[in-house]
Amino acid sequence: MPANLTPQYHKAEEAYRRATSPDEELSALQVMLREVPKHKGTDKLQAELKQKISRAKEDVQSGGKASGKRTGYRLPSQGAGRVLLVGPPNTGKSQLLKALTRAEPAVGDYPFTTVEPLPGMMLFEDVQIQLVDTPPITSDVFDPVTQGLMRGADLVLAIADLASDDGPFEFQDFMAKLESTKTRLGRESKLDENDLGVSYTQSLVIFNKSDDPNAGERGELYEEFCPMDLESHHVSATTASGLEELKQEIFRRLDVIRVYTKSPKSKEPDFDKPFTVKRGATLLDVAELIHHDLAKNLKNARVWGSQVHDGTMVKGDYVVSDRDIVEIQQ
Repeated sequence: MPANLTPQYHKAEEAYRRATSPDEELSALQVMLREVPKHKGTDKLQAELKQKISRAKEDVQSGGKASGKRTGYRLPSQGAGRVLLVGPPNTGKSQLLKALTRAEPAVGDYPFTTVEPLPGMMLFEDVQIQLVDTPPITSDVFDPVTQGLMRGADLVLAIADLASDDGPFEFQDFMAKLESTKTRLGRESKLDENDLGVSYTQSLVIFNKSDDPNAGERGELYEEFCPMDLESHHVSATTASGLEELKQEIFRRLDVIRVYTKSPKSKEPDFDKPFTVKRGATLLDVAELIHHDLAKNLKNARVWGSQVHDGTMVKGDYVVSDRDIVEIQQ
């Protein structure tokens, strides 16, 4: 019997996947249990949700100690999406962050230069995207904060080193460590159907230091020792080779669109800072980003864009398109 899960359930499921604290996990799980249809086809799912709610309550009461989560850490999301840089030591994650953003991370030719998450903002055309460098992941070390950030990220870049003979084997250890946990890389972001605790985040493998003379040979070793069902890109943070293509791919993967706003009293829209929403979002979603009261009192708006005639009057359920200009009427 099909579960027929509601949109509200799927929204709560996404919130659970992205949760970075026991409180957030518990809140999402409770909504999921409330929204799941009650019939024989969902008996197993209901039982699993109840078990997870019980564990989440224990975790909340213990301040995160039960699961090993650090509950005090917060990194505000900014821009059109969050992209996380992860990988073994010395792969050039910090160097790549510096090349793609204005951030100034400590860059050193020694392990664990990065000791805590460091954000930077990458500009693609007129869109700001948050990139976050993280401490290295090894067979022995996987910081709980990094684990939480991976679950909540829109995209993960797994950085591999083409300039080191040890790179393929260290990357193999890195992948094995992730597989031993419930936070993993995937072609898309989702929860495992058979275990709601296992979270996959949309990921790309980035082969850094592609300018090394022996990069090709090491690339073959990666194929032999680290077979992965993930798309990959070759870049060099030092020469900037492949970085523009990587920016384009990051923006494409985020699957967001830009919406520009125009005041009824102004002839020209504000093209400097577009609002970004997921593809498929509505005018009401855009209004919510501008101000909660604006969304609450939204009546209609005029739209200029590729899917409508200039100045067409639309209501809140209008699905916005990339580069739409909206003039919200109050």
